[in-house]
Amino acid sequence: MLGQRSAQWGMFEADALYGDFVGRKNFYGFLASQRNELFRDEDFAALYCRDNGRPSVPPSLLATALVLQTYDRVSDDEATRRAAFDLQWKVALGVELDVRPFAKSTLQEFRAQLILHEQTGAVFQQSLEVAKRRGVWKKGHPPHERQQMKLALDTTHILGRGAVKDSYHLLADGIVQVLHGLAKLGPFEVLDLAEELDCTRYVTGSSLKGQADVDWTDPRARQRFLAEIVTDADRLLALVRGTRAGLVDNSAEDKELVAAAEVLARILAQDVDGDENGARLKRGVAPDRLISVHDPEMRHGRKSSSHRFNGHKAQVAVDTDSQLITAVDVLAGNAADADHALEVVEASEVSTGCQVGEVIGDCAYGAGSTRAEFAATGRTVVAKVPEIHNQEFFPKTAFQIDVEAGTCTCPNQQTTADLHAAKGGGGVFVFAAETCAACPLRAQCTRGQGGRTVQLHPHETLLQQARELQASTAFDEARRRRQVVEHRIARLVQLGIRQARYVGRTKTLFQLGLAAAVANLTLLAATSGALSESGSDGFSWSLVILAALVGLSSLLLGSGLATLFILHCATSTGSSTRWSRSSDL
Repeated sequence: MLGQRSAQWGMFEADALYGDFVGRKNFYGFLASQRNELFRDEDFAALYCRDNGRPSVPPSLLATALVLQTYDRVSDDEATRRAAFDLQWKVALGVELDVRPFAKSTLQEFRAQLILHEQTGAVFQQSLEVAKRRGVWKKGHPPHERQQMKLALDTTHILGRGAVKDSYHLLADGIVQVLHGLAKLGPFEVLDLAEELDCTRYVTGSSLKGQADVDWTDPRARQRFLAEIVTDADRLLALVRGTRAGLVDNSAEDKELVAAAEVLARILAQDVDGDENGARLKRGVAPDRLISVHDPEMRHGRKSSSHRFNGHKAQVAVDTDSQLITAVDVLAGNAADADHALEVVEASEVSTGCQVGEVIGDCAYGAGSTRAEFAATGRTVVAKVPEIHNQEFFPKTAFQIDVEAGTCTCPNQQTTADLHAAKGGGGVFVFAAETCAACPLRAQCTRGQGGRTVQLHPHETLLQQARELQASTAFDEARRRRQVVEHRIARLVQLGIRQARYVGRTKTLFQLGLAAAVANLTLLAATSGALSESGSDGFSWSLVILAALVGLSSLLLGSGLATLFILHCATSTGSSTRWSRSSDL
């Protein structure tokens, strides 16, 4: 059942007693000031039973703990320890000094419930709600009058959690997963089942290749070893097909067994070729290659021609004015940077309530298809157009293309209207062979016997407009604004997103969302006017508590003069400023 914190703040909670000591203008003091504002227990009611069971640990407290864990980059064990014994954490959580607010398993279960109920972005969205309350984005206006926002988009790589192995070990891991799935149906011990199926070498020892008696310098020996593994894999897949006949279709056991078998079958298809000479490893890398059995969603990726990685890509959208992260997503490692860019922009509009008129990106967002996709929704993409090279000959940009007139003019001022249209749009301009043969610039233009051809892009008009903008001074301003997203990504890397903590893109998105929430909250805390006031300038509740205790003891002794004196000091020091725990933070 949902446990809720009292709306009334206690006098003996850590933030009341030691808020000034810890500091009101650091991140811990900021979180303390946001109690009952940043997270509310009722926002997480869907995770709990409404009318049965004992009250849970308040989810608002656990959500704050997740923020602190990401901010300090600590494990679940360390987060539990700090919540119990660290004064800064106790101030931020608003608990009493002698309270251990939650167990490690409680924090883990809360995280799992957020993911299972598809609330991976709940904490991140609350950071944007704080910004809304501060008036970062105008509210209450009709949609056509709302503030237009400029977004900067970029991606960065996230190293996957799963182990990346070669084809031999990848097949072995797939076989082990199938053995585990079959053993659960028995139930059998995996080792016993492996012995019965003559697959013991896959479940014992630390390395299949390391314990194999194979001369790795001999290609035939390597091929024989691979053939043995493929034979075992095929035998297990046949056993799975026979076993499924006795299972209920789409039952939990059936789904788990099918998932393991599909992974093994995919590895066989992508890494192994077979012919009359037996099995052999495929040359090259298969498209969308599965690289880890432990995290099947990991992929080979690259951020440049020389920078490769194994894992996922983080897509990040940042408001260039407020520098707040407005949306995040996790893409496959081999996905293009511009994939799902429009969805991220639309998510930013929903979360902020502002329309996005201009999207700024790097060259990866400058393709014609991306510009057309955004133009169809009334948005403009500002990005560098990919350069066109043609070895030592004139590139396409040396020609003047008039899309409306359907003409193309070469550097020698020869014009052609001979356009061979293509099915998907665009086409090819063709210059007459006799015109090019007599041209003095032919050696710089083409080496063929016929006339020069120039490709017309299906979105040529958008690309021409982009090149014109790229040559103007307005593009320099957009390039300066785009740096904001690079700074925010650097902050996310500081918060640990370079290495995934969990397996799978859904859980990695949860990690990215937490880091984005912390990045936003720390930015809001740094720009908070209320947090600039030192604790000694605010109303000191610890002084009031001391006055009350002294007054009580004095009254018991027959005198209240000490209480009056201390209360007078407290009111005189706090009269010029209000307590920094205001709700408008």
